[in-house]
Amino acid sequence: MSTSVSDTGRTAAGHSWLLLFGAFTAFTISAGIMSAYTVYLVAFIEAFAWSRAETSIAYSVSQLVAGGSAPLVGSLVDRLGPRRLLLLGGALLVLGLVGSAFIHALWQVIFLYGIVMTLGANCLGLVVFVPILSRQFVRRRGMAISIVQSANGFGRAISAPLIQFLISGIGWRTTYLAQAAFMAAAVLPLAILFRRGDRGSATPAAHAGAAPALLRPLGWTLGAAARTRHFWLLFAVYLFTGLGSFFVSLHQLAFAVNVGFDKLYAASVLGIGALLAVPGTIVTGTISDYIGRELAAILAYGFSIVGVICALLITSPDQHLLLWLHACFFGLTWGARGPAITAKTADLFPGPRLGTILGVITIGSGLGAAIGSWAAGFIFDLSGSYRLAFILSIASYLCGCIAFWSLRRPPAR
Repeated sequence: MSTSVSDTGRTAAGHSWLLLFGAFTAFTISAGIMSAYTVYLVAFIEAFAWSRAETSIAYSVSQLVAGGSAPLVGSLVDRLGPRRLLLLGGALLVLGLVGSAFIHALWQVIFLYGIVMTLGANCLGLVVFVPILSRQFVRRRGMAISIVQSANGFGRAISAPLIQFLISGIGWRTTYLAQAAFMAAAVLPLAILFRRGDRGSATPAAHAGAAPALLRPLGWTLGAAARTRHFWLLFAVYLFTGLGSFFVSLHQLAFAVNVGFDKLYAASVLGIGALLAVPGTIVTGTISDYIGRELAAILAYGFSIVGVICALLITSPDQHLLLWLHACFFGLTWGARGPAITAKTADLFPGPRLGTILGVITIGSGLGAAIGSWAAGFIFDLSGSYRLAFILSIASYLCGCIAFWSLRRPPAR
């Protein structure tokens, strides 16, 4: 009897880790595809002579759509489970990538990247995987979410130098088709990983020893959560984090090229910096289980601010050390706040409607990212410099620190 229970526990634990691997892989692919726009932005400016503000519109629309569609995706994953959304998202990404190989006008980029591909990527994102992983990893929720969140940095690290290399060799149109072929080949194997426990409603046997109070959802609804100040503080955290990050991230390569750095060299440096987000995110999310979500997030904000300050100090292509420091400090904590914020949301509002609640709160992230991405390009077009955008990034991060620290006490029911 005891042997049977032990075997069942090991099987459930193995399935939990398999789901975590599938979520990490799916998010890596979608993050890599979407973050490649930083490289395509430079290619579009050269090919079509669009201004930076114009070229940033598609990315800003993407962030708005990502935030606006998050509640829908969250509601769908609560009802349908991750496997069906993964298949839908993969199909939309393939469609958007193929179409992007034949664009000739700005509106086509806005539609294909900003809407079609963004909806597809949202179906392979955190809102889809966090609810099931939160139930699979009760005691180590921060660790599990941080591993998935680190896929964002891993995808960005791979895509920037790889896409720049492919564009230099075969052109940006053919590179889009190569990405489409890869996505089409990857989506079905990923969906198979989620064929069991598609709705993820049960707590795995591997965690049967967890405290009963942790295993029983409190049953927060969206309406009940929205009536607490914690809900809106989380919304503000997402908003300020999006602003702080995207006043910088979309234009990192364009900034470096404008200063005078070689494109492939700059893309490689920024890619290596982004790769640091993998350990940075995992460590931040894991330590949030021990020192608290607030302290872990504020530590990540501090590293990001140092990275932006290094960028402010760069004035010539001879300052290689500052470029490396910027890439490493900013890259180390890219997405590192995500696990702490997401796990905090799961801590404060557990229950079967977590996907919906998380989806609505994520609107703040999309709004901040959209404003930051476009505003940085607009500021450059007006002033010929990203300096003001970088200063606004630091101010936004500081506001995020204040909002997150205000979440220390749980909301009253």
